[in-house]
Amino acid sequence: MTEPVKIWFEAEGRLLRLRLSRPKANIVDAAMIAALDNALTEHIGNSELGAVILDAEGPHFSFGASVEEHLPGQCAAMLCGLHRLVLHMVESPVPLLAAVRGQCLGGGLEIALASHLLFVAPDASLGQPELKLGVFAPAASCLLPELIGPAHSFDLLVSGRSIPGTEAAAIGIAHEAVADPEQAALAYFDEHLKPKSASSLRYAVKAARLDYVARVKDKICAVERLYLDELMITRDAVAGLEAFIAKRSPQWQHR
Repeated sequence: MTEPVKIWFEAEGRLLRLRLSRPKANIVDAAMIAALDNALTEHIGNSELGAVILDAEGPHFSFGASVEEHLPGQCAAMLCGLHRLVLHMVESPVPLLAAVRGQCLGGGLEIALASHLLFVAPDASLGQPELKLGVFAPAASCLLPELIGPAHSFDLLVSGRSIPGTEAAAIGIAHEAVADPEQAALAYFDEHLKPKSASSLRYAVKAARLDYVARVKDKICAVERLYLDELMITRDAVAGLEAFIAKRSPQWQHR
């Protein structure tokens, strides 16, 4: 199997590139989560690093997290790893720019939301469809209200609907909807980040996100416990996941 993430540097080492590389689905499984987290752990401490750009190989950013890893017996380890990565991204003093094309769903969108700025194609499709499977999106439940407020985030989290990149930019999920999001992220780095002192930039990032980071850290722990200790002991949560894997419609018993 190919490596889940491609890693390289550009701009004389000032820019770290991370690319999800298991197209077309780019499923966010334990291996991909670990690869992303390890890359950040290894390189974020580089004092000359000015930014990270995260994108994906193929026509889609990600179809979402591995549903099999959401089942009882695996979901605790899966959530722990995903939330560790999300917090690593949220707390990063180095700006993280994400570029999204095609489908960006579920756990894939949660990773994109954890970036500092998100660039999307106008026809990209972003959504948190977890509730259609009988579960909810823990990290997105923490990140979306911070980004777009209670009304828009409630709609997306409980409806499970997907929105186009143009709408994502209009309501504040994305920084910009543009035909070539990768080039837009690169242009942002070249114009706004590369000319800056990497040291000073880190302090500016920390200052700008101080309260935001604290709120997300506090909430994500509580939401993870709600998911594992309460949701996952219900009949419908497990039945919905099993129905998705078996490619059949779930039969809700509302308990």
